[in-house]
Amino acid sequence: MPEPSAPRIRAASPADDAALGLVDRLTWSPLHAVVPEPQPPYDSFFDERHPPGDFLVAELDGRVVGYVRLVPPTPLAANAHVRQIQGLAVLDEARGHGVGRALVRAAVEETRRQGARRITLRVLGHNTPARGLYEAEGFTVEGVLREEFLLDGAYVDDVFMGRPV
Repeated sequence: MPEPSAPRIRAASPADDAALGLVDRLTWSPLHAVVPEPQPPYDSFFDERHPPGDFLVAELDGRVVGYVRLVPPTPLAANAHVRQIQGLAVLDEARGHGVGRALVRAAVEETRRQGARRITLRVLGHNTPARGLYEAEGFTVEGVLREEFLLDGAYVDDVFMGRPV
């Protein structure tokens, strides 16, 4: 079986709704999700609060395998210089092919393109793989909300990370 090509990162479009909804459902895990597991009937992936313009999509060999959501953290002018990753997902079958790294790097580049100076994110304390990826891409821990979430009967920290662009 041939090796997959390098990930291609592009802007999302309304036509990606079903593919991204499937990625979202297939990647749901208490390792990173604080919302309940999606159940049928499934809503549209995109909505008023989550339009296509907020997403970058990862493809491997022409197939959607992941996404990152990048948005201003608040509508306040005082922090318009900041963008925040509010969701990153990669299908299990695409792991190990640089997809997550490519999405993080694309989010940093998009932040820079938009004229912002900083990029931030929140990650659950027990999500060691994600934390390692973010640290490898220059993010540092800027704060920890201890035992912020109760997931599967265990209290989990919410870790705030950031970096300049």
